[in-house]
Amino acid sequence: MMELIANGLVGHLPWYGYVLVALAFTHITIAGVTIYLHRHQAHRALELHAIPSHFFRFWLWLTTGMITKEWAAIHRKHHAKCETAEDPHSPQVLGIKKVFFEGAELYRAARKQRDTMNKYGSGTPEDWIEHKLYTPHSGLGIYLMLAVNLILFGPIGLTIWAVQMAWIPVTAAGIINGIGHYWGYRNFTCEDASTNVFPWGILIGGEELHNNHHAYGSSAKLSNKWFEFDIGWFYIRTMEIVGLAKVKKIAPTAKFNTAKQVCDHDLLNAVITHRYDVLTRYARTVKATYGVELDKIASSLPNGKIEKLKSWLHLDAADLGDAEKTKLAEVLKQSHALNTIYTMRQELSQLWARSNASKEQLLKQLQDWCHRAESSGISSLQTFSHKLRSYA
Repeated sequence: MMELIANGLVGHLPWYGYVLVALAFTHITIAGVTIYLHRHQAHRALELHAIPSHFFRFWLWLTTGMITKEWAAIHRKHHAKCETAEDPHSPQVLGIKKVFFEGAELYRAARKQRDTMNKYGSGTPEDWIEHKLYTPHSGLGIYLMLAVNLILFGPIGLTIWAVQMAWIPVTAAGIINGIGHYWGYRNFTCEDASTNVFPWGILIGGEELHNNHHAYGSSAKLSNKWFEFDIGWFYIRTMEIVGLAKVKKIAPTAKFNTAKQVCDHDLLNAVITHRYDVLTRYARTVKATYGVELDKIASSLPNGKIEKLKSWLHLDAADLGDAEKTKLAEVLKQSHALNTIYTMRQELSQLWARSNASKEQLLKQLQDWCHRAESSGISSLQTFSHKLRSYA
């Protein structure tokens, strides 16, 4: 009996055995968050068979105590109000330290907002087990998990349980919500500050590819470039092959044909569909020109101002404060090329921002934009316009 209490039902394991158990348990939790809560429930990017759906819901009840409706509602609000004062967890607003170290507290504060739950929490489970067990007794599963760990592994089970309890607050609340909007690389120039933390989405189930996700929120696949790997997508495709899942949508891949001399509706639709790819390619194409022009006027700028200007030039004017707009305008007056490229970038984004414009108006605007870019005398603008006419 004493040996059973000391080692649990599993018996003694080498130290790395316990590490592997902890990693396996936490990885199942991460898979549940990214596949069930995130891609299935919050964004409806895929359909899940009842077997994996109920398994993930049960496992998350055991390991996190999170309620599906609350998680989905908070995440949907994050996308709707991203990087604003209403964003539940933006490091751009609240600061990286606040979100990284107090992400779980921010989640708990957000779940208390009933208006958020009512507005953003629709379509989540409303069955008997949700109303009788998971929602009213959300903390019970955590203690049940502790008991299971102690029975299986003895006292060391407490350590495994502690790792399980810390895993989501650190990885999801801290790394993804915090670092994923603060540091990393960006494939797409979308409206928020989202970044890809790492190109290999393994430890956090693919959620590391956060910029890709914000660019195409309803995509079941988070990887985009050839060198990126989304293990969550690997699991989804495996389940789809055996009939346990059905993918509803993935991000479109930009394709190119011979450049069209005259813009048509197909080209317009392609440009709007691939708008984040368009802005990203624009930024990369004109980057060298920006650099040359800024070097010419660098002596007239205060120390450290160059880097800020570079970031401002790639943002929508609406994302800048009044003081920033004033300072940028003063700089743009000193360079005709800089002013032209910046203005053209703002006009380009209006193609998908003008909701009250007709297709014919937008088509005329696109044709006019290309004509002005190609007659601007700025080689980088001419190069980009030719590429823009090639979107398929």
